[in-house]
Amino acid sequence: MVSQNDKQQFDKDVVILGGGMVGAATAIGLAQLGLSVAVIEAYAPQEYAAEQPLDLRVSAISVASEQLLKRLGAIEAIAAMRQVAYKGLETWELDGCITQFHSDQVGASHLGHIVENRVVQLALWQAFTQHGNLELLCPIKVESFARIDDGVALSLSNGSQMTTRLLIGADGANSQVRQWAGIGLTGWDYAQSAMLINIATDTAEQDVTWQQFTPTGPRSLLPLPGNNASLVWYDDANRITQLSSLSNEALAQQIKRCFPERLDRGFKVLSKGCFKLTRRHAQRYYHEHVVILGDAAHTINPLAGQGVNLGFKDVNALIDTFATAIANNRCWWTTEVLADYQSKRYIDNQLMMTTMDLFYASFSNNLLPLKLLRNGALKMANLDTPIKHKVLKYAMGL
Repeated sequence: MVSQNDKQQFDKDVVILGGGMVGAATAIGLAQLGLSVAVIEAYAPQEYAAEQPLDLRVSAISVASEQLLKRLGAIEAIAAMRQVAYKGLETWELDGCITQFHSDQVGASHLGHIVENRVVQLALWQAFTQHGNLELLCPIKVESFARIDDGVALSLSNGSQMTTRLLIGADGANSQVRQWAGIGLTGWDYAQSAMLINIATDTAEQDVTWQQFTPTGPRSLLPLPGNNASLVWYDDANRITQLSSLSNEALAQQIKRCFPERLDRGFKVLSKGCFKLTRRHAQRYYHEHVVILGDAAHTINPLAGQGVNLGFKDVNALIDTFATAIANNRCWWTTEVLADYQSKRYIDNQLMMTTMDLFYASFSNNLLPLKLLRNGALKMANLDTPIKHKVLKYAMGL
């Protein structure tokens, strides 16, 4: 363990660049271990008010992620704002060839919750106040980084400097930390983009999320609190650009033409936005006195909604790795310990990314033999078997 004299050489044990969901969760988890932590974030989230419109950016928080958020002291604050439990998950292409999962099949109350990203972030920020060894610097940016003996020095936009044993990059897909550390990327842009559409419906609050595959891309629904839902429309990038230019009323007509009949036709488009689909994976998750996690380390095709859950798995693994090192009287910031963290997460992230790519490639191909094969597989997957239960538990993160 580092001595008290050594600790005094640095302003913080850990500095985290990025105060979003993953960065904020990391900060609390490491503060719970007794480390001194600073979070640097350029933009504060808008404060919550019940009358606010629902955000476009939402996540399907798995049961495993909920367990992490509970340990970090954020789950009650999320429930006090807005969330909706989902109990069912359904996927199909052709009618009659559907795979249906339900929490009842594994004796669970739910599969997870759909929550606005901002709500999760705000709940975590509220939990910051429970830790005197955790400091939030916002709105602040990092102007430059420099290596110093056994650590990193940061020059901040407010004119101050900060030194740390370990710099953590939780600063998103275009990570400033990753680029400065010289960590390379592999990946590509997909041919498709995705459009997020919030709608008000005549249907009472729903508890099933579903996805239908079509020749031009999936059409998905995620339940939102009250008589609301989030639609996700995957399509050719040019088609998504064209849809984005439509009025809400004209877009609603296009949705009625292109989404499955099970979508309540008495809906109203409230808001919309779009983003490109990309796959990125860092060649490694650490460098000397630097570690990255979440979107800074990997971005995944959002077909299965696992992006933030993979990030929370990273957080959990990093906390556990440091806790083990501290318990065994090891220096938690060394490259050997950071390598332990990478070994816990790299292959699992790679496997999930590859699985989503295979799924994407399979359903993007409209050859009749392959179409019949994959629909037969979906129908077989709907049989209530031990394998189906294992898949369902994996989706829950358990």
